[in-house]
Amino acid sequence: MSNAALKVADGSSNAADASKRDKFVKFAESRTVNAIKAIRIIGKLGNRNAYEYDDADVRKIVKALTDEIEALKNRMKTTKSSDGVDFKL
Repeated sequence: MSNAALKVADGSSNAADASKRDKFVKFAESRTVNAIKAIRIIGKLGNRNAYEYDDADVRKIVKALTDEIEALKNRMKTTKSSDGVDFKL
């Protein structure tokens, strides 16, 4: 293959990689902001004047969130995904 053909092949590959990177950054930023907002909304449940709960409820919520963070870490290391969502107090 000629050098020109290699440059074209490399250029399209780099463009595709850049496009994938741009998509990742766009979605990662947006989804992370949404996740942080959702966690802050859960935090509003800490208003004891408006809600009644005990320490066991708090531990269950924190455990569910912590477990999901651990699952996120594992998914970022592999391509295997788990889409199930299951949470109950």
